[in-house]
Formats: sequence, C-alpha cells, structure tokens
Amino acid sequence: MALAKAWSVALLGVDGKMIEIEADIGGGSPKVTMVGLPDTGLKEAKDRVRSAVRNSRQTWPDERVILGLSPANLPKVGSGYDLGIAAAVLAATGSVPATKLLNTVLLGELALDGRVRAVRGVLPGLLAARNAGYRRAVVPAESLFEAALVDGLEVGGVARLSDFVDWLKGEGELARPEPFVEQEPPEVPDLADVVGQPEARWALEVAAAGGHHLLMTGPPGVGKTMLAKRLPGLLPRLTAEESLQVTAVHSIDGSLSRSAPLVTVPPFVAPHHSISVPALIGGGSGLAVPGAISRAHRGILFLDEVCEFGPERLESLRTVLEEGEVRIARVKGAVRYPARFQLVLATNPCPCAPTKDADCTCSASARRRYLGRLSGPLLDRVDLRVRLRPLSALGAHLSEPPESSATVRERVLEARERAGKRWAEHGWPTNAEVPGPALRREFALPPQVTALLDRALERGSITARGADRCLRIAWTLADLKGADKPEADEVAAALNFRERSSG
Repeated sequence: MALAKAWSVALLGVDGKMIEIEADIGGGSPKVTMVGLPDTGLKEAKDRVRSAVRNSRQTWPDERVILGLSPANLPKVGSGYDLGIAAAVLAATGSVPATKLLNTVLLGELALDGRVRAVRGVLPGLLAARNAGYRRAVVPAESLFEAALVDGLEVGGVARLSDFVDWLKGEGELARPEPFVEQEPPEVPDLADVVGQPEARWALEVAAAGGHHLLMTGPPGVGKTMLAKRLPGLLPRLTAEESLQVTAVHSIDGSLSRSAPLVTVPPFVAPHHSISVPALIGGGSGLAVPGAISRAHRGILFLDEVCEFGPERLESLRTVLEEGEVRIARVKGAVRYPARFQLVLATNPCPCAPTKDADCTCSASARRRYLGRLSGPLLDRVDLRVRLRPLSALGAHLSEPPESSATVRERVLEARERAGKRWAEHGWPTNAEVPGPALRREFALPPQVTALLDRALERGSITARGADRCLRIAWTLADLKGADKPEADEVAAALNFRERSSG
C-alpha cells in the first residue's frame, strides 16, 4: 500500500480552513472512494481527476484508491480540490516526487482533458494559507491576476495538469504572476451634475463624513438616484486592509475584474426591488454564498424605490446594520460574511408620486400605508432623513455653479481625519461605529448641550437608539465645523435630521 498527502483550502464564508488531502492506494479491486463530507460537486471529482490524469499521459492506479479530506467533520464544497487530489494520487503511485508538495497549497479544478480551470475564492484561500504558515501555492494560470495581490507567499500558475507534473519532476517551471500595478480608480459621477437640492447635498456630505445611513424622500426626477450614485466619490479610498476584505468577497462572488482586481474605491451596489432575500443577505444550497449586502461591504448599498422591496427583505437588514456582518446557517455549516456598509434609501412620498404635492390623488390612508412599508425599527436605524422638493420650488437656474465632488470631499476627509484621531485608540474608524455606551460615558456631553435631546426622550418622540444616533450625528457636525466637541446647535441639528418626517 502507498500513501501520499497534499494540501488545499476550504472556504467557510471569507474564512479559510486548511484541508489535508490523503490518497491511499492498494488493497482491493479498482475503485475510488472519497471520505470527508464531500458535496455532490466534489464527489464527481474522482471521475474528473481520473480522466485528467489519463489525458495528461499519466497512469491511473489499477487498484483501490481511498481519498480522505481532513478535517473529516468539515463540509467540503466545490471543485477547487481537484488539483490537490491529482497530486496526492500521483505522488502515492510514485509517478511524481512528493518533496515539492510539502508546505504547498493547491487550488484548481481539472477539466477532463487535463486543463486547470479557475475557481472562485483564490484570494481568500491564499490569505488563509499564508496566515497558516504555508510558503508556496499553485493556482490556475487564469487566477494569477488575483493571486498577485497576496504578499509573503510564493505563487505559481499552471494551465494544464501536465505542466504541474513537469514542475513536480523538476522538468519545468510554473507561470509567475505579473507584478501588481495599482490601476487608476474608476471614475465616479461628480456632485456638480446635481442642480439644486442644497438640503439633500448637505445631508449627503454629513453621511459621507460620519458613515451614516440616509433616507431620501421625494417625487420622481428630483435627483435622489443621482445623489446616491455620487456618494462614493465623497468617501475616502479604502485602506489596504479594507481593500483586501472587499476584494476577497468579490473573489468568492466571481465578480473580480482581471484588469483591476484590487477594489480600492468603496463599492456601490444597487439591487432591483425584485431581489430575493437570499440574494440580498446571502444564501443558496450547501454553504451560503455572499449576497448584495456583502458585495457592498465598506461601500454603499442603495435601495431605490425602497417601499417596493417588501417587509421580508427590509426587515432582514435590521441585525446586519447593527453588527456589520451576516451569519448564515445551513445544513452543511454556518458561514460569516462582512457587511459593514452605508445604507442609502430612496422612496416616493406616495404611490401616485406627482411632481407637485397639490396634484396628489392618494388618500391620507393610502400615503400612510405606502410609507408604512418602512417599519419603525428599520427607520430607527437610519440616521439622516431628508425631503427633496421639485426643482421648480428651489430654482433650477442658480447664480453660482454647484460644488464639485472634489471640493466636498476635502471637507469630508478633514472631518474623517478628526474623527479618526479621536477614536484611534478605540479602533472606531467613523462616528457611526462608535458604541452608544461610549458616547454616554467616556465622551459624555454636558447636560446643557443635550437638554433638547433629553426632552425628546422624555416626550417619547425618540428612542434610546435614536438618541445614540443623534449623538453620533452631532459629533460628525462638529467635525465638519472643525470644533472639538458638539454644542447645543449641533445636537439640535442632529435631532432635526432624525425627527424630520419622511412623508
């Protein structure tokens, strides 16, 4: 009997777990048995790998083959283990030396003719391998563009199984990734394109400066979608760690760009209101895949016509908005995906949505039912609420040109820098992520500053969660003003944002 080992990576969400692949050959009639909780796609690997080995001019053992994937109690999903299985079998038969398999992670799907196909999740898989102490990895040649993003790991690519065999025998070399060159970030629409709406522009600036959620209400054509699409242009570029987090999610999702794989600009995700709950939150058969909220991690999730999404979809966001990640349990295991995004909502004030309020044909009860689709608990988690008016009411022709995104972005970056210095030792990057207890205890404001907020709490016009969010907005307004601490005016302005009716 002969035994050999190879290593691969199993992904549970964005977390990678190292998998030991063992091949034991001999002791019975020709048969391939796989153990270790493989899913249907992985069970078919034995046929794919056997054909790939034979079509690569190698000999498949004419004996019993037992393939074990450990840890045995961890579900194995997908076809990324094919290359590791082929390596373990060939090493067990003595067709290739096993020396280069030590401390080497193998990822790749095999075609029947021996081609090595790309798989999803190469980036998070390699990050997990590096963190586990592995020094080398072999991936499909098509995936080298994202493998180049991982430092501290020797990465090579193969296009065919025969190339991999030649490398194991010392008769060939692996393809090397091109040196990573950071590309220019994609262009984001400019805020100067939006005419009028000074109140909404100010709310957008506050949202960008503090990382706050935003609700915009107004008739069609007043600029709600235009404003939302320009929010990424006001935000700072992602840090190196944030870029890898976002890129890892997009790698699992299969949406990475070959020309510019590293995501450096906050993503903007705008799903249609017909989206399903699993597509929004994450889900699917087997182990759950990331949803729209995870693709929007460290960026913007824009829900246009939000009242059309339905309560089941909207209420599924409540816990995620508080925790910044989503945990999804399925029969084959539980996964975790990051989901720290800014939520931007846009809605019409009523079903008929005329340009002028005087032309509305909806009854008062119809308007209440329409806006009532946004539940109180969800609205309580939205920091800023603003009403947009038709341009005819504001003046479409302005004496001065609107401010550009670059001008507003300078103020946003200055405000974020003040907040970052203030919260640096606590690890909170923005005001929106500061816990309520810290605002009320360690950074408590004087009673005369919060008097208006206290009265609102006593009247019951605002919840305790809403009061915490008012304090966060007040700190953001102070940062934009250049003040060390919020004063009563900032608290009043924050409360005004919260109490503003969406109807």
